[in-house]
Amino acid sequence: MGRNLQSGDRLRPVDLARRHGLSTQAIRNYEEAGILPAAGRTPHGYRTYTSLHAGALRAFLALVPGHGHRTATSIMRAVNQGAVDGAFRLIDESHAQLLDDRQTLQAVESALRDLEPTTTPDPGVGSEPAAVSGPGGTFIGPLADKLGIRPATLRKWERAGLMRPHRDPRTGYRVYDEADVRDARLAHQLRRGGYLLEQIAPLIAQVRAAGGLEPLEAALRDWHGRLSARGRAMLTGAAELEAYLRERG
Repeated sequence: MGRNLQSGDRLRPVDLARRHGLSTQAIRNYEEAGILPAAGRTPHGYRTYTSLHAGALRAFLALVPGHGHRTATSIMRAVNQGAVDGAFRLIDESHAQLLDDRQTLQAVESALRDLEPTTTPDPGVGSEPAAVSGPGGTFIGPLADKLGIRPATLRKWERAGLMRPHRDPRTGYRVYDEADVRDARLAHQLRRGGYLLEQIAPLIAQVRAAGGLEPLEAALRDWHGRLSARGRAMLTGAAELEAYLRERG
């Protein structure tokens, strides 16, 4: 596999760097990290690279958008060490994560379709707290079990403004009505999708204020776009990696 390492025209570190808008120090760092094969040396000790190194750099830079810097580094290091199957495994894991993210998005959209268009009454409107035995009324424990999270997580979400459960006048326990359950389900799905609490809170506030779920449509479109961009970036990275593997022989 090393027969082509010194083939072709010699390239200086600055030649590789300029082609990709990088610094020469970045090129040296990539070599030290194993992203690039080891460079040749002139009799005076200067690094020399070849078209193979250029191909490795193209592959790495193409892999980063789809897989992230850390995984792309691990993929290239594995290839350059001759552990191609290990590199393929890392790529498979990235694709599995992308599929999981797509399934999470699908779950969010499914949850939205299943939600009733009810909203939490404005404070002071004079509505009675939902009875525990009534439609949609539940305590914190059963709701947490249903979502597969801890009650402490629901209390944290409440402090972040994601939901506003009433208190049972007899026991003082939190009672989650239909709108609270809806907000908890949305929060849970959006957290699985990678959204932060500070990003979720205004979305849920808009849902309440608007009386519907339309404010989430823009977020879902953005989510779709990001997943599609990752998928396409993975294809681009795969093409460059395949070209590099062919050149390695």
